Parts: sequence; C-alpha cells; structure tokens
Amino acid sequence: MKVAIIDYGSGNLRSAAKAFERAAAESGSKADVRVVADAAEVARADRIVLPGVGAFADCKQGLESLPGMVAAVDRAVRERGRPFLGICVGMQLLATTGFEHGTHAGLGWIPGEVKALAPADPALKIPHMGWNTIEFRAGGHPLLAGIAHRAHAYFVHSYAMSCRDPADVVAVTDYGGPVAALIAHENMAGTQFHPEKSQATGLRLIANFLAWSP
Repeated sequence: MKVAIIDYGSGNLRSAAKAFERAAAESGSKADVRVVADAAEVARADRIVLPGVGAFADCKQGLESLPGMVAAVDRAVRERGRPFLGICVGMQLLATTGFEHGTHAGLGWIPGEVKALAPADPALKIPHMGWNTIEFRAGGHPLLAGIAHRAHAYFVHSYAMSCRDPADVVAVTDYGGPVAALIAHENMAGTQFHPEKSQATGLRLIANFLAWSP
C-alpha cells in the first residue's frame, strides 16, 4: 500500500512521515510511506495525506505551484475514491472558502468556510496552542476506533473550519465554544489537530486511516 504525503513547502513533513511509519509498523500495516512532490506519484498512491502549516492562501498557492498536483489529487480522491487525510491547514483547504488575510478559494471538496477563531471567553489566547480534548459527535467514525472520548490531542491554529453540513463534523474540541477537530465526508477526512504530535491518540488515528475502507 503506497501512502503519499504531499510536499508542497508547508508542514512538518519529517515528523508526519515518521509518525505514519511508526503507526504502520505498530499496527502491522504494510504501508510504503513516501513524501512526494510529483503529481504522478500521487496518482499512483493508495492513500493521500496533505499536511499544512502556515496561512491558508500560502498553502493553497504552494499546492498549485506543483505542476499537475491539484488535478492529480482531485482525480485520485474524488474520482477514484482514494482515502484522503488533511492535517491542520491541509484540512482547511478542503473548504469552499478561507478568510485568512483576505478571501481565498479552497479546494471546495467539503462545503464550508475557514474563519478566525472567536472564543466566547476573551481570556483564551489566539492561536489556540497546546493539548485539548476531542469530543465525538453522535455516530462516531472509523478513524476514531479505539480512541477514548475526550482523549487529548495537540492543536496549533488561529483559524477553524465551519462545515455547511453539521454531519461532516465528527469530533469537536472546546475552545470558548465548539471547534471542528475532525471532519469527514465519504473518503475524505481532516484533523484540525496534529496527529503526528498527539502521541498515542495520533498514532491510533493514523493506524485507523491506514486501515480505513470508506
């Protein structure tokens, strides 16, 4: 099974790759994890991961700067049904529109908008940085199998995704109000938290992704 982690100049790729390799080894998955910047390699992948650190527009521009990459990912995920996981800004790029430093088009795969965090408690600092609990919405999801309700995960973000369909939000965290922590729609999923930094919780989610058959 080929797992492509897309290198478009954004994200802690070494950390992400090591986490996927460890999760694969510990779960017995025969995953060949590769960091790639070539659209042809993404087209051949069985699973695709889009990490992301930084601003929405910069990440989108970085992805578009790789020749043929957006089209290759779109075909692999939306036409061929390859399982997809976006991490942090990689998740936010699934939205229709992002409002970080202007108005920017996302990939539009999961209808929604990415807006600045606005916690009800003014004492809460922005960015939201550190460990916080994740709470499952009704129905759960295969990516959460074996993860305890209110398990801790590691967040670093100033913006969050608001999905048009509430059913696409399968877990939330509380930061002065509910914030989408895990979204999923068909074969596409995304975490606002960083599974590669979330220790046992993150490794279990990655292992679940490697075994996921949406």
